[in-house]
Amino acid sequence: MAKKRAAEPDEARLKKKIVAKLTSHSNPEGDAAVRSLRKRLKREQRKRRALVLRKKRAAGSKGAAATSA
Repeated sequence: MAKKRAAEPDEARLKKKIVAKLTSHSNPEGDAAVRSLRKRLKREQRKRRALVLRKKRAAGSKGAAATSA
Protein backbone atom coordinates (compact mmCIF):
# COMPACT_ATOMS: atom_id res chain seq x y z
CA MET A 1 0.00 0.00 0.00
CA ALA A 2 1.45 3.34 -1.05
CA LYS A 3 1.95 6.30 1.21
CA LYS A 4 -0.63 9.06 0.88
CA ARG A 5 0.76 12.34 -0.40
CA ALA A 6 0.03 15.46 1.59
CA ALA A 7 -2.55 17.76 0.05
CA GLU A 8 -0.18 20.67 0.69
CA PRO A 9 3.61 20.41 0.42
CA ASP A 10 5.64 20.83 3.61
CA GLU A 11 7.36 23.91 2.25
CA ALA A 12 4.10 25.77 1.66
CA ARG A 13 2.79 24.79 5.07
CA LEU A 14 5.95 25.97 6.80
CA LYS A 15 5.93 29.27 4.91
CA LYS A 16 2.35 29.91 6.05
CA LYS A 17 3.27 29.13 9.65
CA ILE A 18 6.26 31.48 9.54
CA VAL A 19 4.16 34.33 8.14
CA ALA A 20 1.51 33.75 10.80
CA LYS A 21 4.11 33.80 13.59
CA LEU A 22 5.80 36.93 12.22
CA THR A 23 2.55 38.91 12.10
CA SER A 24 1.54 37.96 15.64
CA HIS A 25 4.84 38.87 17.37
CA SER A 26 6.35 42.17 18.42
CA ASN A 27 9.90 40.76 18.37
CA PRO A 28 10.01 37.84 15.90
CA GLU A 29 13.82 37.81 15.68
CA GLY A 30 14.18 36.63 19.27
CA ASP A 31 11.47 33.99 19.04
CA ALA A 32 12.76 30.41 19.21
CA ALA A 33 9.64 29.00 17.54
CA VAL A 34 10.11 31.19 14.45
CA ARG A 35 13.77 30.26 14.31
CA SER A 36 13.00 26.55 14.43
CA LEU A 37 10.32 26.93 11.74
CA ARG A 38 12.85 28.67 9.51
CA LYS A 39 15.33 25.87 10.11
CA ARG A 40 12.71 23.28 9.14
CA LEU A 41 11.87 25.27 6.00
CA LYS A 42 15.53 25.46 4.97
CA ARG A 43 15.89 21.71 5.57
CA GLU A 44 12.91 20.98 3.32
CA GLN A 45 14.30 23.28 0.61
CA ARG A 46 17.69 21.51 0.78
CA LYS A 47 15.98 18.12 0.47
CA ARG A 48 14.01 19.25 -2.59
CA ARG A 49 17.07 20.73 -4.30
CA ALA A 50 19.14 17.63 -3.57
CA LEU A 51 16.42 15.42 -5.03
CA VAL A 52 16.28 17.51 -8.22
CA LEU A 53 20.07 17.30 -8.62
CA ARG A 54 20.07 13.57 -7.95
CA LYS A 55 17.40 12.98 -10.59
CA LYS A 56 19.22 15.21 -13.06
CA ARG A 57 22.50 13.34 -12.58
CA ALA A 58 20.76 9.97 -12.76
CA ALA A 59 19.20 10.90 -16.09
CA GLY A 60 22.63 11.67 -17.53
CA SER A 61 22.67 13.23 -21.00
CA LYS A 62 18.94 12.59 -21.33
CA GLY A 63 18.37 14.89 -18.34
CA ALA A 64 20.36 17.71 -19.90
CA ALA A 65 18.33 17.48 -23.11
CA ALA A 66 15.03 17.33 -21.22
CA THR A 67 15.75 20.37 -19.03
CA SER A 68 16.83 22.54 -21.98
CA ALA A 69 13.76 21.69 -24.06
